[in-house]
Amino acid sequence: MASAKAAYSVSSSTPKQDPYTYQVGFGNAFASEAIPGVLPIAQNSPQKCKYGLYAEQMTATAFVAPRAHNMRNWLYRIRPAVAHQGFVRLPDNPDIESCFLPINPKVHISPTQLAWTPFSLPKDGEKVDFVDGLKTVAGNGDASLKQGLAIHMYLANTSMGRRAFINNDGDMLIVPQLGRLDIQTELGKLMVRPGEIAVIQRGIRFKILLPDGPSRGYIQEVFGGHYELPELGPLGANGLANARDFEHPIAHFEVDQEGYEIIYKLLGQLWKCSQEHSPFDVVAWHGNYVPYKYNLERFVNVGSISVDHIDPSIFCVLTVPSAIPGTPLADFLIFSPRWDVASHTFRPPYYHRNVASEFMGLIYGEYGGRSDEFQPGGASYECGFTPHGVDYEVFDAASNFELQPQRISEGCIAFMFESSMPFTIAEYAWSRSGNIHEHEPKMWNPLVAKFIENLDQVNKDLAAMGLAKIEKGTASATRKGIDSEGKKEA
Repeated sequence: MASAKAAYSVSSSTPKQDPYTYQVGFGNAFASEAIPGVLPIAQNSPQKCKYGLYAEQMTATAFVAPRAHNMRNWLYRIRPAVAHQGFVRLPDNPDIESCFLPINPKVHISPTQLAWTPFSLPKDGEKVDFVDGLKTVAGNGDASLKQGLAIHMYLANTSMGRRAFINNDGDMLIVPQLGRLDIQTELGKLMVRPGEIAVIQRGIRFKILLPDGPSRGYIQEVFGGHYELPELGPLGANGLANARDFEHPIAHFEVDQEGYEIIYKLLGQLWKCSQEHSPFDVVAWHGNYVPYKYNLERFVNVGSISVDHIDPSIFCVLTVPSAIPGTPLADFLIFSPRWDVASHTFRPPYYHRNVASEFMGLIYGEYGGRSDEFQPGGASYECGFTPHGVDYEVFDAASNFELQPQRISEGCIAFMFESSMPFTIAEYAWSRSGNIHEHEPKMWNPLVAKFIENLDQVNKDLAAMGLAKIEKGTASATRKGIDSEGKKEA
C-alpha cells in the first residue's frame, strides 16, 4: 500500500544554492511548526502556550475586512516583540524618499525618457548592508496617505549582523540582479537568487545576508495595498504565474538572548529599538500574511499564434489594485525567453503611448526591445503618454525580416514596474547617482516620412478610385523641423 507524500512542502532542486524547504501556494492559510505539537488546537490564544511560549497576533488588514481580503498571522515565540528598550530616531538617510507629491522639493518631474547605467556598488573599504544601501529612484503618492509606491535600488556589500529591518510603509517586492539574498524572516528563511523575486510584507521583521558578496537589485514598495495574482480572464484556470510555484518559508527559530538592533522605516524616517533577544524566535505560526519567493523562469508565457501582439498585460506576474476598479496601482511584468510566431506582423514593440508610466530594469542577458543601451543593474523610465519605441535600424530590420517562428529574449529576463499613476524622480537618482542620462531623440531622426516618397503611387490609387489627388507642395520625406531650441532646421 502506498501513501501520499505532502505536496505542500518542497525542497530546492539545487540545495547548494538554496538549502531551504518551502510551502507552496498563493494566498493560502499556512501553518508551520519547528517543534511538533506547538500550535494550539482549535484556538489561537490559550491560557498557557506550550513550553512557555508567547502568542502574538499580527494583523495586516482591518479586523472587519472581508474574509477574502483579511490577512493576519498568529506567532508562537520565545519572547514577544513588545519586549524592547524603546525607540530612538536615527539620522535621516537623504537617499530614501517616501513622499512623491510635486509639492516635495526633493522630487523632480520629467516627461523626457530617462535612463540609468548600472547603479554603482559601494566602494572597497565601505561596509554597507541592505538597509544602509537603500537608494530611492522614483515613486508616486505618499506613504502617509497609504497610496502610491516607491522604487528603490539596494546596493550592498555587507551582511546584516545583529540587526533586523521592519518596513512600516509598504510591502516590498525585491528583485535581485547581482548575488543571492539569504533572507531570514520571523516566519522562516528564503534564499533568493537573480532570476527569482521575494515579497516581504509591511510589518514583518527580516534581515539579509549576502552569501555571494556585493549585491545589487531593485525594489518596488507599495503603500497601502498587497500583491495579488492577476485575473486570467479567457485564459481560464492556468497560465502566467501559477499559484503552486510561489514558495513560502517554514518555521525556523533561534535560541539567542543576546542584543539585537531593530531598524524601523516609518514614512521614510529611520528609527531603531534595541532588544535583548533575537527577533527570529518564532517556534510555530499559522496565517496568510507570509513572505514568499517566486522563480521567474517558471512563468508561463502566452502570446499571439496568428497576427499582431497581445497587450503586455499578458506578461504580468503580480498586480496591486488601485481605488479605481479595473485599474492597477502597480503591475510587475517580465519579458523572458519565449516563442514569437505572429505572421504578417511587426514583431518588436510597436511605437506606443501608454496611459501607464513604465520603469524597466534588466536582471540578466541582453534585451532587444529598448531604443538605447540597456544593461543589467541599470534602468529606464517613460512617463505616461510619452511616445517611445525602437530606433530606425531595428524598425527597418523588423520591417524586412523573413518571418519564421523564432525564440526571443533567449538567456534574458527584463522586467517592468508599471503604474497607473505618474512617477516623480527622487533626488538620489536625479542628481547624486551619477548614472542618469536622457534618451537621445536623434535616434529617431531616420524615421522619415516615407509616405511623401510614395505620393505618386498614392495619387494613382486615388485616381483609380475617382478621388482627388494629394498635393505635395514643399513637403519632403527628409526631416526639416524645429530643433530642441525652437530654431527651424535647414
